[in-house]
Amino acid sequence: MGVTMKDIKELRSRTGAGVLDCKKALNKVDGDIEAAVEHLREKGMAAAAKKAGRVAAEGLVSLNISDDRKKGVLVEVNSETDFVAKNDNFQTLVAEISEHLMQSEAETVETVENESWFKDENETVSDVIKAAIANIGENINLRRFKRVETDGYLFGYIHMGGKIGVLVEFANEFTEEKAQTAKDIAMHIAAINPEFLDRDSVDAESIEKEKKIYKEQMLNEGKPEHIIDQIVEGKINKYYTQVCLLEQPFVRDDDKTVGEILSENDMEVKQFTRFEIGEGIEKKEEDFAAEVAAMTKNQ
Repeated sequence: MGVTMKDIKELRSRTGAGVLDCKKALNKVDGDIEAAVEHLREKGMAAAAKKAGRVAAEGLVSLNISDDRKKGVLVEVNSETDFVAKNDNFQTLVAEISEHLMQSEAETVETVENESWFKDENETVSDVIKAAIANIGENINLRRFKRVETDGYLFGYIHMGGKIGVLVEFANEFTEEKAQTAKDIAMHIAAINPEFLDRDSVDAESIEKEKKIYKEQMLNEGKPEHIIDQIVEGKINKYYTQVCLLEQPFVRDDDKTVGEILSENDMEVKQFTRFEIGEGIEKKEEDFAAEVAAMTKNQ
């Protein structure tokens, strides 16, 4: 018996593969749907393996916070292009990975990838990502995540549709009166990108590095050596206002620091995490004209 449209439709719904690929797979295994599913998975895994080496520096940052604001996850999943980052299937995948992480206790990406998928214990997270690679046609990479559980409360913010994500842990109990300020603090972190919470959070190595740079600048400018240390100390204080969240001028009212805004609202930030999509990944520079020429050359 030949392959029917009903068979193709069922296979497509189970695998997400294209109509032509489904038809070819069914013909190859004499219409056996289970065998066709296996064939497409094997084919997909092979295709995914080929794409795994390609640079993925676009994608989405996703935020998931429980209703009681006691548990939250910030996750970055990368794709190769911004076009795919806007794809419904990719966005669903990222949302589901975020949901999986909310239920997981794993601390590393590698451990997560080897876990049974929360929607189907017969698949691992890695299997699901590889199937998505085969279906979408680009390398996809679970890059990093931060899970926080707190006695206080969590608030977050997603900027530019998933280009930047922030998860903030506050002390004490959440009230609706604090919601706007909590959101404003998360937005400030997204916009200004502080490196540390406060002065005590700044590592000694960073301070020594800054002092050395400032001292070299002063010497090069011919400043008298006996006043250099005093000038450097002033510059270090200025450095704190640039990199420490609590000392930064508040983005919505730069006459006050973030610390002052928190104090006025009886709030305290315990920690924060900020992910910006693709930060730190070396992106391949594409010559678009050359790429188009190469594509059309053999047509």
